[in-house]
Amino acid sequence: MASRAIRIAGASGSASDRRHAMAAFAKAHPSDPIDVIIADFMSEVNMTIAAARRVDADSLTAPNGNAFIGGGPAFEASFLEALEPALEDLAKYRIKMAVNAGNADTEGLYKIVVDMIQKKGLQIKVAWVSGDEVLPAINAGLKDGSSRFKNIYTGKILSSWEFEPIYAHAYLGGLGIAEAFSQGAQIVLCGRVADASPVIGAAYWFHNWQRSQLNELANAFVAGHLIECSNYVTGGNFSGFKSLEHSPKGWVDIGYPIAEISKDGSVVITKQKNSCGTVSIHTCSSQLLYEIQGPWYYNSDVTAVLDQIWFEQLGPDRVALRGVQALPPPPTTKVGLTARGGFQAEAWYFMTGLDIPAKARMIEAQLRHELKPHSKKFSALSFSVLGSPAPNADNQNAATVVFRVFVQARNADDIMPAKFLRPIIDNIMQSYPGSTFHLDFRQGLPKPFYEYYVTLLDQSKVQHLVHFNGKDTMIPPPTLTKVFTERQPSQPLTSIQVDLSKFGPTEYIPLGTIVNARSGDKGSDCNCGFWVRHEDEYVWLKNLLSIETIQALLGKEYDTSRVPKIEVDRFELPNLRAVHFLFRNLLDRGATSTSTVDFLGKNCAEFLRSRYVNVPTRFIARGKL
Repeated sequence: MASRAIRIAGASGSASDRRHAMAAFAKAHPSDPIDVIIADFMSEVNMTIAAARRVDADSLTAPNGNAFIGGGPAFEASFLEALEPALEDLAKYRIKMAVNAGNADTEGLYKIVVDMIQKKGLQIKVAWVSGDEVLPAINAGLKDGSSRFKNIYTGKILSSWEFEPIYAHAYLGGLGIAEAFSQGAQIVLCGRVADASPVIGAAYWFHNWQRSQLNELANAFVAGHLIECSNYVTGGNFSGFKSLEHSPKGWVDIGYPIAEISKDGSVVITKQKNSCGTVSIHTCSSQLLYEIQGPWYYNSDVTAVLDQIWFEQLGPDRVALRGVQALPPPPTTKVGLTARGGFQAEAWYFMTGLDIPAKARMIEAQLRHELKPHSKKFSALSFSVLGSPAPNADNQNAATVVFRVFVQARNADDIMPAKFLRPIIDNIMQSYPGSTFHLDFRQGLPKPFYEYYVTLLDQSKVQHLVHFNGKDTMIPPPTLTKVFTERQPSQPLTSIQVDLSKFGPTEYIPLGTIVNARSGDKGSDCNCGFWVRHEDEYVWLKNLLSIETIQALLGKEYDTSRVPKIEVDRFELPNLRAVHFLFRNLLDRGATSTSTVDFLGKNCAEFLRSRYVNVPTRFIARGKL
């Protein structure tokens, strides 16, 4: 294979991403050449939905059917919308592609893609990868006692889980993709390969690496996570977004990223030529801090060690990855189990103007009373005020907030309209001044939700197979592995402490005035990383943000009465001028069953940036974010 760097394009970060990037990358190949297009379509939300669709495909009837999610395919159909207009150029320029759009029915997706290609008369060879469906292996392990399958977030063991698993996705590495490319496949369709695995597989194939080349694999692994969320590394979901508005390329139609990976593992992140957005050390820091959960970053093929990682701006929209170290992969891989959790519904009231707390207390007391005949059957019932009215607002919408009522129950009958929605809307005449409910009653009807349980499975129990040209090829598990501690290292305080008064006069303003941050869901956990632009600001930041301080900034979100208990882990990334936190169990039981509106944890960082702290005035004078 060529000694030049492989150029890998990230064309999708979720099943709901815009769908033009594959075709755009392929069409632009003569002027902006790429070797492989990768695309990530899977998340814990659509994994559970697809699992339920796969299991319930032949029995979509109440009470166990899926009226809410429908009887659609168990793969990601949005991939087909993105692929179809790209096919001619993919064939013309022989661009390879690896995606995890198969979700819970990779073989079904494979058949449709092959048929689509044949109908267009194109010569594109397609492979598919299996092995991620591991519920039989989980059941076998329970039966023979070889594992208790502890939940990596809550510490529970599977036998004590009150729900019955219906499906289990294992996170596969990238070597099945590499093998498929080596055998001549142009498109490789996967189910739950880990988000970065397509990039690992592409680089492994292109450079003919060996499993023993851990440093190279670790760099490709981190590169994979930098581009697999598409626009997140080019200016999307970026706390410095205001700087993009009046930049030459702007913030409309933000472009998609490209990772250039050399034979020695060196990585440069860039993006589509002449596209909007930006690639900077800050957008790269944002995406990295969103992904990690500590200094060790696990994949089935390698463990990346991140405590010395840093980025170097080589030029406009070109950032080099530096400082990644490597360790062997763990002997296990992550597994997500899906179970039917029950049904949920919600209803909204609107409150305007003065006395919002008192209005909320009034309606909550009234609704608790009205729901009391039925609430003993509820598994969850919560009341919350979303937002706060602007003082002296010059329009009514700015003075209005949402009062949200949320309910869950094991059975749909227990939250049917007569037992939930009807008592809520019937309360209107006796309630607070201006009492008004949302007229879209559909959200008040029972809809199924799914519980998600995350555990570990020995990689030797996974049957990782490549299916291509009528042949099945087994991908063996790694022979060199390392067992890691259950919890990553945590540092409650910075090691070299400085009196904050030494930074001079301060102003009591939002933390985010000068501090970037990024957060996201990791099962029931939420991670959150903070970083600054200058070295003296970092000395201040790491001395300010202790675990004790972050608990205070979380305010009522840090609820010590919650079960399972909320805990906070902390570590520093000095070369990124960053402090990273993992908020354990902040998201209840995860995105698919949490009662919070921030079900993906993405707004946790923005909430914390809005919290007031004493910021040195000399830092503010340098310019606000």
